[in-house]
Amino acid sequence: MKRRILIVVVALCTGLSFLSCGGSSNGQVTVRDRVLASQGVTATLVFGSLVVVNGQNDTLPRVSPLIQATSPGLIAISPTRSIVATFDSSSNNVIAANTAKQNTLGNGIHLPGPTSSIVVPTADPIGYAAVPTATVNGFAFLGAVEVLNFSTNSFTTIAASNAHTVVSNSQGTELLVFSPDSDAVTVLFPAAAVPPVDTSCYTNPPNSVCTIVKDSRLSRPVNAIVSGSTAYILNCGAQCGGTQQASVAVFDLGSLTVTQTIPVDAATLAYLSGSTLYVVGTPPTAPANSCTNQTTAATTCGRLDIVDLSSGTVTSSVSITDGYHTRMDLTTNGQLFIGSSNCTNIGNVNNPTGGEIRGCLSIYNISTGSVIFPPDNGDVTGLQGFTTRFVEYVAEGGQLRVYDTTKDVLLINDFVPQGTIDIVGFVGDVKAIDFF
Repeated sequence: MKRRILIVVVALCTGLSFLSCGGSSNGQVTVRDRVLASQGVTATLVFGSLVVVNGQNDTLPRVSPLIQATSPGLIAISPTRSIVATFDSSSNNVIAANTAKQNTLGNGIHLPGPTSSIVVPTADPIGYAAVPTATVNGFAFLGAVEVLNFSTNSFTTIAASNAHTVVSNSQGTELLVFSPDSDAVTVLFPAAAVPPVDTSCYTNPPNSVCTIVKDSRLSRPVNAIVSGSTAYILNCGAQCGGTQQASVAVFDLGSLTVTQTIPVDAATLAYLSGSTLYVVGTPPTAPANSCTNQTTAATTCGRLDIVDLSSGTVTSSVSITDGYHTRMDLTTNGQLFIGSSNCTNIGNVNNPTGGEIRGCLSIYNISTGSVIFPPDNGDVTGLQGFTTRFVEYVAEGGQLRVYDTTKDVLLINDFVPQGTIDIVGFVGDVKAIDFF
């Protein structure tokens, strides 16, 4: 009899895995491998949140959301995954939480405008947000980087014209700030900023807070990958209204100088793996934006260039979906997921007619050089891979998809029968907060 009871209990725990039968904390079920998905509002959803997903089995455990907000989207997380922050677009608030203690850090920080770029570079409760529309009293320009102190729920403003993207070194001591309408890079040293508003970047650069780097080899720089004392700056070039070909500028963070440029087809995003830099973007003109070797109704395509940093050359190039590329992630089994926004959507995944279905997601196999375009639609706004499972979470078209990276297709099982985790609302981003 006891053995039969034990079997029934085990079966219940297996069948109802969303309860995560495995202990509790503060009256809640404990989830060991947590993933956060930002859940925005819809017509039927009054409040949003950062929903906790069980990364072991793609289910929604019975736990309270880590952060409550109205319309959270962008998620930023520290390298240690101890601090997570999200931007609530309905209120312009940045709300942070301690992932170990599972509690929010204050009531949030109200920004002077919307942001699409937040970094939390260390385990300290300090973040940086680029706010392109921030106004600075007494100065006839817009833009700032806000230094966010989540412990005190306060911020210091560093004026930086049309600051759209902020990238930090690993210590959070040096920031690269990019504006899509500029051929310069603004370098900030936030520790030297004078609160509450520091305008030294406007009044007398260079100084201890701000240096504006101008170089003829910079053409609409929009982003960067930082590795040690080197930053690989992405020159968007003609795609962003510049006059030069897109390139990667090798930038020394110590001397604040460009040491080399590597021409590429397009450059809005990059992913660094060892000495290989994967660079993506959408060239503005033919033949660079042609859909080479593809059978598709799309008339323009983006490009993925594989750059060997040791030689400073592009070793290969392939066509991918077009749009403005903002997400990239490499899985442990060598599948490079590439996502964009405002791409050419073909067909309708919700009302298929048997024809081509294509959206903003490309999957590149680094071993074979082949590219797959999953039959789905919508902007890709979040990517999260795992080290213990061959799956990739993809925030795509407002839904959280689960891809089997051994086949590069949607994972279909009892928990995700349609390959989608059933989250009510619009999923804008996804981040793992536990190492697994």
